[in-house]
Amino acid sequence: MTMNSDHQTSVPGPGEGRRGEQGYLGYLLRQASSAVRRGVDRALEDLGVTHPQFLVMTMIHAYPGISGAEVARLAMLTPQTISLIVANLERDGRLRRAVSPTHGRIQPMELTEAGLALLAQCRERTRRLDARLIAGLTPDQEYFLRHWLVDVATRDLADDD
Repeated sequence: MTMNSDHQTSVPGPGEGRRGEQGYLGYLLRQASSAVRRGVDRALEDLGVTHPQFLVMTMIHAYPGISGAEVARLAMLTPQTISLIVANLERDGRLRRAVSPTHGRIQPMELTEAGLALLAQCRERTRRLDARLIAGLTPDQEYFLRHWLVDVATRDLADDD
């Protein structure tokens, strides 16, 4: 626990108190997501790639010709953030945009050879992170966890009352 000198209150560390197993599930998911993001950022830091850049490159590679708006939806980032990330990746020679022959404002994107090579390095590092995430889980536990996370992501959690 850490002490906040201004208010003399104890703030639990991750895994303690309400930040532990007794905490709200939504908060625990956010806390876990934040830990994964920090792990990815550290794993990719020396490559000069941020977690959002890795997400964008992954989506562009997975869905050739995807637009910026589609990447924003898939990566769960704002269109403005995607625009900045894409501009930086393009500037660094990691992706290229083309003008759509049917929709002048839509610019399908694809990774360059340099972008593909960089993505391969990033994937190797994130595979190791994924392996650490599931370390200690049985195959059944991993299946359940994956199934539950997808179910949460696709379920309408809005209160109907």
